[in-house]
Amino acid sequence: MARLFLGIDSSTQSITGSVIDLDSRALVFEQSVNFDEALPAYGTCNGVLVHEDQQVVHTPPAVWIEALEILLAELGEVVHIGSIQAVSGSGQQHGSVYLNETARPALAALDPSRSLVDQLGGIFSRATSPIWMDSSTHEECAEIREALGGLQQATAITGSNTFERFTGPQIRKFFKQEPEAYAKTTDIALVSSFICSVLCGEIAPIDHGDGAGMNLMDILRKTWHEAACEATAPGLADKLPPLVASDSICGKIHPYFTARYGFHPETKVAPFSGDNPSSVIGTGLVDPGMVAISLGTSDTYFGTMAELHLDPNGEGHVFGSPTGDYMTLICFKNGSLAREKVRDAYGLDWPGFSDMLKDTPPGNGGKLLLPWFAPEIVPTVLTPGVKRRELDPLDVPGNCRAVVEAQMMSMRLHSEWMGIRPGQIYATGGASSNQEILQVMANVHACPVYQFTSTNGASLGAALRAAQACLGDAGSAPAWRETVKGFTDPIEGSQVRPQSGAVAVYDDLVKAYAAFENENRT
Repeated sequence: MARLFLGIDSSTQSITGSVIDLDSRALVFEQSVNFDEALPAYGTCNGVLVHEDQQVVHTPPAVWIEALEILLAELGEVVHIGSIQAVSGSGQQHGSVYLNETARPALAALDPSRSLVDQLGGIFSRATSPIWMDSSTHEECAEIREALGGLQQATAITGSNTFERFTGPQIRKFFKQEPEAYAKTTDIALVSSFICSVLCGEIAPIDHGDGAGMNLMDILRKTWHEAACEATAPGLADKLPPLVASDSICGKIHPYFTARYGFHPETKVAPFSGDNPSSVIGTGLVDPGMVAISLGTSDTYFGTMAELHLDPNGEGHVFGSPTGDYMTLICFKNGSLAREKVRDAYGLDWPGFSDMLKDTPPGNGGKLLLPWFAPEIVPTVLTPGVKRRELDPLDVPGNCRAVVEAQMMSMRLHSEWMGIRPGQIYATGGASSNQEILQVMANVHACPVYQFTSTNGASLGAALRAAQACLGDAGSAPAWRETVKGFTDPIEGSQVRPQSGAVAVYDDLVKAYAAFENENRT
């Protein structure tokens, strides 16, 4: 019998299921349910509710329950569900779900003759869930940060500075604005642990990866931090579930899913995690020194650390990795936005942009650009503006090379706190198809770059996590690199190696770039 494992990712706009056959190393099912299209009655737009205050971004948690049932019904048409040995999942990181006293009995007593949403519609003490896009908690972030002793102390405790999208500040805002509803809240879940709770029929624990995205977990000890909880809201520690390792087992799937969808009664459920930790597994970053760079609307740098290192500037994040190590995530807002601004300013298409990179030397003759077309996250730049040094605005090839070099040098510079240089990089996202951009990446970071196709890395990572947890529970867990082998390999023949002599050029230029950046930060 095939050994099948299911991963479920509840993201901003959709829920996705991925089923892997561990023996044949095959992805045998992958399907998504778009919330707007499948469930229009909830009134979401791109998966969220429209609010008059654009900083407030919520989603009704009931939509995730109903979409889960649609996904499982579609799964049963393609896969023999009874062969699925274990389930795990991921959820959009930082989103929170608030449950009342009816939640625990309702989850335990699920009736397979009725839909989930009919039975669970009344379990919420808060009708909507703030998600990662919500930026309305600036005041609460400052309050928690001050209570913990400032930026560096908050980072040292929780792994990250206090951020508006993080769960702790969102909980504090709820307590301040709706104290009666907060008092009636018996359990607080994350998006990930909420879906896991539904599958288990009981309040599920939060894993170390997703727990680290709350500003509530002691990043070193991997326990709830008493002072962080007290700084957030009264009695909060009593409303939080336990923290557990990502490769543990929560229990068996609830009989509801056996009777209604055909899961085997012995199907195991592993803790769900955040989409970022799950994506670390889904991209195969299971050894220290492995890094992925996603070249999208924003550029993201994430990788694995064996030892805990923290960003003293509070700009990067550290989460628990499903491997038991730590993962880092650094987000650069001016990603494709900046590259497209430069391309369009000179009337180029992408092939023309690539030609400009080809026709200019590594290091660009010392010409530098700070491409802050929008406020930047890393480094923190509140007032946008494009700055040039020894670079003429009319120099088309020079500006094209300068924007890419600036982005790669910024990644190198602002990842130094990790204490390890990458040995290889997996490049994902739209711009990863551009060979000339990848060549600059390889030269600046002094290591090979591989193209990597990751369309649903979070759900694939969740399926791989389910397999690892299940095998570990049986006493036969392989090394992580063996588990991900065949599922997370880079595109064959895609390696881009550093060019001879270019590495030394950037070793010098990155120092000049750092000085130029420091002179112009606002």
